[in-house]
Order: sequence, then structure tokens, then C-alpha cells
Amino acid sequence: MVGASEAARMERLESQVENGGGGAWEYLCLVRKLKARRSNKVLKHGLSILNDHRARSKLGAEEWTLYEQVAFAAMDCQQYDVAKDCIAVLSKQFPGSIRIGRVEGMLLESKGAWAEAEKVYAHLLDDSPLDQIIHKRKVAMAKAQGDLSAAVKFLNKYLEIFMADHDAWRELAEIYVSLQMYKQASFCYEELILSQPTVPPYHLAYAEVLYTIGGLENLQTAKKYYASTVALTGGKNTRALYGVCSCSVAIRQLTKGRNKEEKEMSDLQTLAAEALQRDYKQRAPNKLPLLMSMLKNMKLNS
Repeated sequence: MVGASEAARMERLESQVENGGGGAWEYLCLVRKLKARRSNKVLKHGLSILNDHRARSKLGAEEWTLYEQVAFAAMDCQQYDVAKDCIAVLSKQFPGSIRIGRVEGMLLESKGAWAEAEKVYAHLLDDSPLDQIIHKRKVAMAKAQGDLSAAVKFLNKYLEIFMADHDAWRELAEIYVSLQMYKQASFCYEELILSQPTVPPYHLAYAEVLYTIGGLENLQTAKKYYASTVALTGGKNTRALYGVCSCSVAIRQLTKGRNKEEKEMSDLQTLAAEALQRDYKQRAPNKLPLLMSMLKNMKLNS
């Protein structure tokens, strides 16, 4: 996560470099460190260093890092000839490098040459089947083409090898939700909760998927995970508080008040309604009447 002080420093350096005050290399290093997207600036100032033999020679081994950085910026700016030239220099310096091969594949991707990029990645995977970045590039390429089914296939294959990749599980869950494959999405969120049980967004997302699927058992479980989200966030997640209330209403409609467990958990929905009222009084008092009206219709207002 980019800190405010580092972001401010980057802005100052950018202004300084743009106004001819020097510090281009320091600026480029900071952009790379913060993973900031400043493609036009990186291309401009990176090329000014690379085209100056004296400035370039001072970089030492970092020269090749700059060539790669400029190549990515050139792709982003659709300056494909510049990117190609940078890759050619890198390929000459590091013949047969898988890292450079990945950059070549990304250049083909940026030009929309999907089939050629796929061939490059397939060849690289033959040599390095456990390369995570290449597997992820295949997922990204499928999504860029709008082929979510292929993205699901590639992600599942990736997760067979790298089962501990939380970001991949989350991405797969989100794709399943977009495809309305809620049972599959719920499985992904279960994996995330098992591996990272204290991350509130996973509890919340799992609850919402279960609520969407519906049915008494799923609604009861959804209510528990909405409640755990409330607990993990110190009662400050408005969406989870609404979820507790919505589940309570849905369960009551299905059971007609006959469910013993729900009678025992009636205090939870009351507490959620009271927390919502306090939250609205503090942050959106003008909308409090709307909330009170909704809770009254749900028969949850205190």
C-alpha cells in the first residue's frame, strides 16, 4: 500500500523533473517501487536517460531494469516500436531469459495478438511449468478477450499448483459471482476464510453469496457470517448490519417463527437494528427517517 508521504514525495519529484530540476532516475526508481502508473512520464524521462550514453553508463546493472520499465511504459502508451527496441536490447543481453520472454508475450498481448502471445506463453511454460506470472498472464489474457470460461479454467489449473494464493481464490470467486455460479463462488470463499479467518471482506462476501443462493440453511449460515463480519469490524460494517437484518426477515418468513434457534438469536437482529440507527444518527442524520421506515416495515425497529 502506497504511503501518503511516499506518494507526496513522488509528486514533488515529478514536478521537479518536469521543470528541469533533475532527479529523473530517483523519480523512476520511486515510481517502480510504488508500482505507480505514470506511463507517459516514465517513457519520457526513461528514454532521456537511455538515449544519453553518459547517463546510462552510470546506472550499472540497473540499466537493464530501466529498459524493462520503459518497455512496459511504451506498451501502455501504445509506442510499440519503442517497446520492441527495448526488448531487443534485453534479449541480446540476456538470451533465452524467461523474464524477457514474458515481456515479449506482454507486448503481443498489448497489440492484441492473442494467438501469438498464447504460443509464447505455452513455450515458456514448457521450460518453466511453475512460473506463476505466466499462468496469471494467461488468466489476464482470457479476461481481456471476455472469455470468462477460459479464465475460470486457467485459474482452476493454477490453483491446483498454487493452492495458497489468496488473490487467485478471490479472483476466481469474483468471476464465479459474475457468471452467477454461486455455489462455486461459495467454495472459493470457504477456502479464503479457512486460510485467512480474520479478514472481514471474505466473511462478508461469503455471507452475500449464501444469501443470494437462498434456502433456510444458507440464510442461517449467511446470518452467522454477517454477524462475524460485524464482530471483526467492531460493529462498523453497515453492509453486514443490513445483512443481519435482511437474513432475519427472510428466515422469519420461511419458518413463520417456528425455528427455535431463531427465537434464541432474536437479540442479534435487535442489536443490528440499534447499531444501524446509531450509525445513521452520527453519519447521515438526514437519512435516518428512511432507515426507520425500512426497519419498521421489517418489524425490526426498537
